[in-house]
Amino acid sequence: MRDYTGKTGMKVLGVGLHKTGTTTLGACLKHFGLKHQAWTSEGFGLWVDNRHGELLKIAEQYDSFEDFPWALMYEQFDRKFPGTKFILTRRIDGETWFRSVCNHSRGTGPHEVNRHVYGNELPYGQQAEYIAIYEHHMSEVRAYFKDRPEDFLEVCWEEGDGWSEICGFLGFDVPDMPFPHCNPSPGPIDRLLFHSRKRWNRAKKMVRRRWEQIRHRQTGGTKKR
Repeated sequence: MRDYTGKTGMKVLGVGLHKTGTTTLGACLKHFGLKHQAWTSEGFGLWVDNRHGELLKIAEQYDSFEDFPWALMYEQFDRKFPGTKFILTRRIDGETWFRSVCNHSRGTGPHEVNRHVYGNELPYGQQAEYIAIYEHHMSEVRAYFKDRPEDFLEVCWEEGDGWSEICGFLGFDVPDMPFPHCNPSPGPIDRLLFHSRKRWNRAKKMVRRRWEQIRHRQTGGTKKR
């Protein structure tokens, strides 16, 4: 197995779109001691402005990458950093991915990533358009790395991929620890608890406002007397 110390020049780039298990991939790469870079609004802004040269300059300081804007820069990385390893994360199907994007958007609201990558700040009512872009991205990545198995790996955590596939591809020993599943999509009970907490918080705010109104009237009435 390779004894990677960060001095060999090898880089690892996650090329899966967001909500495909990119955070899990990042956790794996950081476990190996790689200096890691994930999503940053500043980096995404540079990508939007087509300032790819500045992004590649930033990339010189890191060993591994995932999420935006890095997932969209595999061709530039391939040219700039020969020997880079590319890992495509995906979901079990497009519909599952889209539901995860919708769940994520409920927490973030309208987002610049959605607007620039998918053409609409919010995914609701845009399932066909979003999934088409998701599947097109994967098709382009697969075509670009066709017949390059030494450079490219495709994984799906939901189908059971994990340490064995990642370590075999990168040349690391399999860790003696559970595989990290980060940011899992909420199940039915999680969603029920989430919405129950939201309703409870709204009720508490209403009671607090009502109590403040009552206290205000009482205080005002006392002053008049």
